[in-house]
Amino acid sequence: MQLNGLRVTGVGKSFAGVPALREVSIDFPAGAVTALMGENGAGKSTLIRILGGDHLPDSGRIELDGVALELNTPADARAAGIRVIAQEPEIVPHVSVAENVYLGSLPRRAGRLLDRAALAERMRSDLARLGFDRDLDPATLGSKLTAAQRQLVEIMRALTTDAKVIAFDEPTSSLSEHETEALFALIGRLREQGLTVIYVSHRMREIFQLADRVAVLRDGGLVGVREIEATTDREIVKMMVGRDMSTLFSRKHNTPGAVVLDVDAVTTDDVRDISLQVRSGEVVALAGLVGAGRSELAGALAGDLPIRSGEVRIDGKRVRLRQPRDAVRAGLGYAPEERKAQALLLHRGVRDNISLAMLDRLRRWRFVRRGEETRLVQQYVDSLRVRTPSIEQEVRKLSGGNQQKVVLARWLARKPKALILDEPTRGVDVGAKIEIYRIIEELADSGVAVLVISSELPEVLGLADRIVVMQDGRITGELDREQAGEEAILALAMAGDLETQTSEGLS
Repeated sequence: MQLNGLRVTGVGKSFAGVPALREVSIDFPAGAVTALMGENGAGKSTLIRILGGDHLPDSGRIELDGVALELNTPADARAAGIRVIAQEPEIVPHVSVAENVYLGSLPRRAGRLLDRAALAERMRSDLARLGFDRDLDPATLGSKLTAAQRQLVEIMRALTTDAKVIAFDEPTSSLSEHETEALFALIGRLREQGLTVIYVSHRMREIFQLADRVAVLRDGGLVGVREIEATTDREIVKMMVGRDMSTLFSRKHNTPGAVVLDVDAVTTDDVRDISLQVRSGEVVALAGLVGAGRSELAGALAGDLPIRSGEVRIDGKRVRLRQPRDAVRAGLGYAPEERKAQALLLHRGVRDNISLAMLDRLRRWRFVRRGEETRLVQQYVDSLRVRTPSIEQEVRKLSGGNQQKVVLARWLARKPKALILDEPTRGVDVGAKIEIYRIIEELADSGVAVLVISSELPEVLGLADRIVVMQDGRITGELDREQAGEEAILALAMAGDLETQTSEGLS
């Protein structure tokens, strides 16, 4: 029977003799959202790149509406009506949002000149139609866009063309709640219009909210396909990791020691009068909605952003954090949310990325002791189970979870007194999350004071000894483990909004 939609039959792909896909066969029906799930390294990205024309399969067949396709290049995929929304979109920095969206099909007048009036009108119409008119200014330069806005530009590029298949690769990883809602509404319209939608995500809530069916890959092979109404999150996790996971969190909460990180009335351009403490062996979670100021506070404590007033003390000693090296020397480590842009040297090897914070201790005179560096790096690659062919492998070629473990290895090697982790499991799979949770637990057990920023409430509740909640650049409350719950955290995260609504209702 002919499938109305996309069919992948017996597709295999190997790299340097190592199988990435093993004879995978999946149907992606038209008018349905099929979630594609699996741990990093399971083969999801390879399959998506084959569909996008970036990789040639070694074997198998791809059909769209019963017609066999030859996807030798990305241009072939686009001509067939297949669009892939990449997690890391490519943006031309020196042209406007509108020009980025319509690259290759810009309206012209007099044969050559850009018709800016027609471009602006077309952009306004498409922004309104797609529901992103609140989020993008057509005139903004590509270099000025946030990570979320770059993602929206990539989505608009795909949806302003004649597409039959849309594949989304972790599209909400950098989107706000409003932007995510607009995207979900848009995907719902695409489904109603009969398009084939493939949705790659590690976020279980999104899958159950959005998908009609879920296909799970493991070790390059298809484990199975389930209708979303006939499965559970526990079954999907078991399919992904090959074992039953009754809980993701196994941390034993110890009695904390002395105060290590003491933030006293700190004010920056983005946060005001922030005071909090993190003790030895304690995990404190910093919760709040997008825009609450959590990452900005972390950046200030790491020496990336200027502190206008207030004090920061490490082990009771006041430190001046004017640049990142001040924080490192004081014993404070920082793993930022945007690991690719802010934490990693993508074209350098695992060795260089891990030893980066240790060069002052590895040098003898002006030379790095390579033998000692190799021993140290290999020790942390082994203990954190970083999946890499060698310590010389370029970090850009690792999965998101392994990239994050490289960042963590850097700081474990430095042995910090306090460590700030901003969205440490963003964009990583369930298996990698479990390993990162284990690392955080071991850090706390060793006496490190850990401050975790996370937007996932189950993660906050599972990891933290205490939870500090922020809104609009201020702390609105603090909860211990016994008090904490999703409703209590959200109430504090929205405290100002709720007070405004109440006062308006009384007026």
